[in-house]
Amino acid sequence: MATTPGRIRPWRYLAGFAGIVVVLYALVAFTGDRSFAPKLGIDLQGGTRVTLTARTESGQVPPRDQLVQAQSIIEQRVNGLGVSGAEVVLDGNNITITVPGDQGEQARSLGQTAQLRIRPVVGQPIAATPATPATPPAGQDAGGATPPAGQDTGGATPPAGESTAPAPSGGGAQPQGMGAGPVVDGAVAPVAYSTSLAPAQQPPPGGGAEDPAKAAAIAQAKATRQSTDPAVQQQALLALDCNAPDPLRGYDDSSLPLVTCDQDRTAKYVLGPTVVEGTQIASAQASQNQQGVGYVVDLSFKADGSKAWGDYTAAHIGEQAAFVLDGEVVSAPTIQGALYGNTQVSGNFNQQQAQDLAGILRYGSLPLSFEASDAQTVSATLGLASLEAGLIAGAIGLVLVFVYCLFYYRVLGVLTILSLVLSGLVVYAVLVLLGRWIGFTLDLAGVAGFIVAIGITADSFVIFFERLKDEVREGRSFRSAVPRAWVRARRTILTADAVSFLAAAVLYVLAVGQVKGFAFTLGMSTVLDLVVVFLVTHPLVALASNSKVFGSPALSGLGAVAKIGAQRRRQPRETAGSGSGTSRRA
Repeated sequence: MATTPGRIRPWRYLAGFAGIVVVLYALVAFTGDRSFAPKLGIDLQGGTRVTLTARTESGQVPPRDQLVQAQSIIEQRVNGLGVSGAEVVLDGNNITITVPGDQGEQARSLGQTAQLRIRPVVGQPIAATPATPATPPAGQDAGGATPPAGQDTGGATPPAGESTAPAPSGGGAQPQGMGAGPVVDGAVAPVAYSTSLAPAQQPPPGGGAEDPAKAAAIAQAKATRQSTDPAVQQQALLALDCNAPDPLRGYDDSSLPLVTCDQDRTAKYVLGPTVVEGTQIASAQASQNQQGVGYVVDLSFKADGSKAWGDYTAAHIGEQAAFVLDGEVVSAPTIQGALYGNTQVSGNFNQQQAQDLAGILRYGSLPLSFEASDAQTVSATLGLASLEAGLIAGAIGLVLVFVYCLFYYRVLGVLTILSLVLSGLVVYAVLVLLGRWIGFTLDLAGVAGFIVAIGITADSFVIFFERLKDEVREGRSFRSAVPRAWVRARRTILTADAVSFLAAAVLYVLAVGQVKGFAFTLGMSTVLDLVVVFLVTHPLVALASNSKVFGSPALSGLGAVAKIGAQRRRQPRETAGSGSGTSRRA
């Protein structure tokens, strides 16, 4: 016998849903970090927000395509560093990086221009002048405050006559080339990436994109610190103040010499033209130093870069080569032999510093220079207060929905409540897993998406139940009305959810920031709504229609429409009986 359209075996569907729930919570319990809480966004758990303002050498408004390219590179750096839930938003000439939780320190290095260049060291570096209360501008004479090389400064010891850059940590770590023998020798000054936001590294206050003084400062710095005249170079070396803002940061010409400082502000260098550009880097990975303590960054070059670096190291054994990042010396080791393979940037790196540097170099240099115009720690207090208010509003809405369903649908209302609870269980497990697998974080906008989705889920129930009442009103019993009502309501439910999902998908593609979170949770809830309606609500209603207790008109909430249906069933018989009596009288 053919199966009636819409008639199902309810227990099979319910067993399938139970299997889905078991699998989801098994994954939650036995995979990942075993945390049973979803990851929260910056507005719910706090974090760090860094605003980077683009600046150009000419002082003009930066091109839009370069801003978009910089945003894309920073996003790659965020993903490469494993910072989950971070946002990179382009707003005018600013790029805002938002990192939730305690990973905010990583955001402070993401705006580095990352123009890595390898330059030869000319002569010997000299010690930098310690910071004084009155710091003269970069490029101007420091008033003779800088002692000549070899003179005790009371601070950093000048390394004149040594083969390496000054190293506060001391030691003689000897990084090795990978499979190519020793390449460099000597310890390197530590790199503290948080100093990228320190006042000493930021451009002068008020130097906006339209400030003509900025272009003049850059031109003046180039004329002195990138001069090809050795006498001018020595004057610039003595006058350079490493504690003052560097107007040349990110704007140095790779084809000219450069007078600059190291990142630790302890030494000043005269460097030759660039030997190898950072654009020739093929990959960069952080690894533990096999020759000593700490970590190093392993670099591999593209074909042209590898040949240039190998030829240079072969011809300059015993000389120093400086790894220069954004115009500052990171490391200045002594070349010990020719290297045509991989090499290492060594230093007093800890694991996080090495990983940060490797990630920045791996994803390329930014097309623009940025200044950190704002860096602040965001408290979760306001977000938690808003979350509490939102949850209270959502709870009130749920209670009103429950009361309405119980009053209007009775047993069917109970099934609605049960379906919503089961839907919440599935949503929670999915949130936890998405936080582990793709770094999804729940913020206030996402919570709003879930609250809106409650209405979408309840709307699916209403469509089904109202169609069921229409069938009973037409004279069918509760049991026979369920499969017919489901067949007719199913198309409407699918159409409505498809429209909601399409709207959420379009919003997700076009939106930025937290609006994406709202769209994502709305779309995800819409899909899970279909799972609950098909695997839970419909089977439960079918089971209720087969029960004498729950199928009674008094409990099912169908009593009023059942009376109308009974009247309609009697009317044809009364009409037929009236017609036959008239015929007999005739």
